[in-house]
Amino acid sequence: MKKIEKTNVMRLLDSKKIAYEKYDYTDTNAVSGEEVARTLNQDPQQVFKTLVTVGKTGQHYVFVIPVCQELDLKKAAGAVGEKSIAMVKSKELLPLTGYVHGGCSPVGMKKLFPTVVDESSQKQDVIIFSGGKIGYQVAVTLQDLKKVIPLQTADLCEKMS
Repeated sequence: MKKIEKTNVMRLLDSKKIAYEKYDYTDTNAVSGEEVARTLNQDPQQVFKTLVTVGKTGQHYVFVIPVCQELDLKKAAGAVGEKSIAMVKSKELLPLTGYVHGGCSPVGMKKLFPTVVDESSQKQDVIIFSGGKIGYQVAVTLQDLKKVIPLQTADLCEKMS
């Protein structure tokens, strides 16, 4: 069993004494969230992606949704009281959050942005999300995640046809 490198996300969870499970898929070619879920042998409804957006007001927001879903921009804007929101461009992600595309975690960003997690998370024992580096994931309960970052839950995803 290889030793998993500690990421800032893991150090932050440790500092708050929050139990979490860590996953390392650095030795695979998994890129998309669904590939990561398959690689980790996890339910894609339980594996979440972190999306960073900007509202019409210029305020940034973080949305955390299942990897098998798409963010409904109208629902997301409504959840945070904005007229509209747009995805942040990949090149703006690192200076804004401290994370690169594909390794963005809702935990440990440079600044604390309003965070909304899809309401489906409430049906899961734990949710799995980026450990803050490509190739690493962590699993925590929604209750424990709330101890680390202020968040709300809302219906955020497009209805599947």
